[in-house]
Amino acid sequence: MLSVQTIENLDLPELAPYRTMKMQFDHYQQGIFIAEGEKVVQRLLESQFTIISLLLPEKWLRAYEPLLHRRPEHICAYVAEKPLLERLTGFTFYQGVMAAAKVPESASLENILVPPAAPHLLVAVDGITNAQNLGVLVRNCGAFGAHAMIVGETSSSPFLRRAVRSSMGAVYNLPIVNSPCLADTLNDLRRRGIRTVAAHPHADRRTVSQSRLDTGCCLVFGSEGYGLDSRILNACDEAVAVPMQSGVDSLNVGSAAAVFLYEVNRQRGRA
Repeated sequence: MLSVQTIENLDLPELAPYRTMKMQFDHYQQGIFIAEGEKVVQRLLESQFTIISLLLPEKWLRAYEPLLHRRPEHICAYVAEKPLLERLTGFTFYQGVMAAAKVPESASLENILVPPAAPHLLVAVDGITNAQNLGVLVRNCGAFGAHAMIVGETSSSPFLRRAVRSSMGAVYNLPIVNSPCLADTLNDLRRRGIRTVAAHPHADRRTVSQSRLDTGCCLVFGSEGYGLDSRILNACDEAVAVPMQSGVDSLNVGSAAAVFLYEVNRQRGRA
């Protein structure tokens, strides 16, 4: 059910998530996130996620009405002029479209590691705290057909506002597994016959194209600054690198992930 309310200020208690949208870590603790931008919000409306509310100009409400009327939950759409919406960020919005939604529960590896998805393609992240980089990585997972992302205890959530925006909504279709101990999860995957492959720029001359990626595997990525924790490296079957010219230490994690994920698809005859 849709209800619409035109507002002239941002003082309503229900608008607190938008007034505090820069506090994305607090939002995650509350189990909510903010989606922003026309395409990101549209994809949210097309998803199975539970939507709480929208804050947007009237023209975008009219554009979204067919999708909104198909939604099963009650959604309140707050309609405001763009100058009022721009007060939330302090700069000019191109579209001024936002939505608040609930963070879904962690996906289950048991439900993911079943046929007919095999050979499985999983991605795990360790120590990635830059939300934009994480969002790009999520988008790459969607583009190259990863079945799930495993988020380790030292990584930020892909449901932070900047991560959702950078993923362009790909996070709505990618199962996210929250791991309280990534090393233990990787060891569990190995026991299940899933090869764990660390993306490590200092791997001893072994490159990604030399790794066996046509069977079930989990690609493990770390931060640019610190790389993978030693416990995570020890939990992986092997560490491989992207071959690069001398003088370049590493790639941005999003770029590295794109190379690894493309190689998986190439070896599986999908590229």
